[in-house]
Amino acid sequence: METLQKIALIFTIIGAINWGLIGLLDFNLVASLFGDGSMLSRIVYMIVGICGLINIGIFFNHFDER
Repeated sequence: METLQKIALIFTIIGAINWGLIGLLDFNLVASLFGDGSMLSRIVYMIVGICGLINIGIFFNHFDER
């Protein structure tokens, strides 16, 4: 499970960096790498979203342990 958590965290960080670039520079890194609206970019966005949901679960599990 720890490996899944680390992978989810990496993808969440990638998503956060992408949103930071969009907000600061109006530059979408995922769209520039994989094409705007392409199937591959949509898959990356879905993976980042799923990993964000996994991280929410990890966050609340941490509170349950205390």
